[in-house]
Amino acid sequence: MAVTLADVATRAGVSAATVSRVLSGNYPVAGATRTRVLRAVEELQYVVNGPASALAAATSDLVGILVNDIADPFFGIIAGAVQSEMGDIGTGGTGGQKLAVVCNTGGSPESELTYLTHLQRQRAAAVVLTGGAVEDEEHGAALATRLRRLAAGGTRIVLCGRPQLAPAQEGDPQESPQDEPGGTGIVTVAFDNRGGSRRLTEHLLALGHRRIGYVAGPAERTTTRDRLEGHRIALGERAPELLAEAEQFTVHGGDYDRSSGYDGALELLRRVPGLTAVVAANDTVALGICAALRDQGLSIPEDISVAGFDDLPFSADASPALTTVRIPLHDAGARAGRFALGRETPPPGGVANVRVELMVRASTAPPADRRG
Repeated sequence: MAVTLADVATRAGVSAATVSRVLSGNYPVAGATRTRVLRAVEELQYVVNGPASALAAATSDLVGILVNDIADPFFGIIAGAVQSEMGDIGTGGTGGQKLAVVCNTGGSPESELTYLTHLQRQRAAAVVLTGGAVEDEEHGAALATRLRRLAAGGTRIVLCGRPQLAPAQEGDPQESPQDEPGGTGIVTVAFDNRGGSRRLTEHLLALGHRRIGYVAGPAERTTTRDRLEGHRIALGERAPELLAEAEQFTVHGGDYDRSSGYDGALELLRRVPGLTAVVAANDTVALGICAALRDQGLSIPEDISVAGFDDLPFSADASPALTTVRIPLHDAGARAGRFALGRETPPPGGVANVRVELMVRASTAPPADRRG
C-alpha cells in the first residue's frame, strides 16, 4: 500500500499542510519541525506525488552520481568520466543533454539513502553509485529496496565498482527487465578486486617474498573484503604455509588514506620482524606506507617492496614508481555513463566485468636474500 502525505504527517506529529510546506520548500517552517518531517519521510520512504508507479515516466534531465569522497582521485575519475557522457546524445539514446549532479556521501550509509530519496523526488533519469558498498545487512536491504523502487519508476541504476544486488525478495519492488524495450533495470559495472589482488600477491611470491604484510582498508567495505580475500587466496595456493601467519601480518580497520598507510606500516614493522614486502589496500595507502618506511631509514624496494591497487595518476610518478593493479577507472566510468543514458545495451545478466591489469614497476624487487 502506498505511503500517503497523511501517513507522513501522522508519523511526524504535524498537519498534512505542514508536511506539504516542508516538501515544497516555499514556506518557512521551524527547524525542529522540518527535521521531524524529513525523518518521517525517510522512515516511511515517502515519495512526492504518490507511489513509485507514478514515476513510470522519469523524464527529468537529472543524473545523480553518488561518491564516497570527491577529493579521492578514484571517485573523481569515475565521476568525471560519467559526466563526460552527459552531452548531447542525439537520437540514439534517451535524448537531450543531461545534468550530472555529484552527491558526496562521505562514506555515510545514511547520506547515501538520503541522496537517493532526493533523487527519487526529482524523478532522476539515472543514478550511478560508485565504489564499494557497506557490508551491513540492514543498510543493504534498505539500499536494495530504494534502488529497486527507483528502477521500477523508470530511473536507470548503475552500480560502478559495487557488487551486484542480491535477488529481490517477495514483496520487493521489481525493476524493469533489461531486455525490454525502454526497460531500465539495474546494471553493474564490476571490478575484479579479488582477482587483481591475487595476481599482485602472486607477483610478490614469485619474486621470493615470504614475509608479506598487508594494510587493509575500512573493514565494512566490500572492496576491502574482496582485495584481502584475493591476497589470501594467492597465499593459500602458492605458499599455504604462510596462511597461519596471515592474520598477524595484516593490519585492519584503517581508511583508504595516507595516514592509515603510514600507521599501518609502523604497526607491521613492530609485529613482523624481517618484513620484506607490504601490500596496500590502494595506492593512497601505499604512499603512506612508503613515507613511513623512509622515515624509518628503510629503502624501497632494497629493504622492503611496496605495492598498491587502482593505478591512480600519481602512481607511475611516485619515487620509486609504484607497482599496482590498474583499474581502467575512466573507461569504466564512461561505460557506466552510457548504461545510465541507455546508449549501450547491458550484457546478459546485467553485469559488465572490467578487466584489471598488474602494473609491475620499480617499487617491488626480490628480497635481499634472493638477489644475485
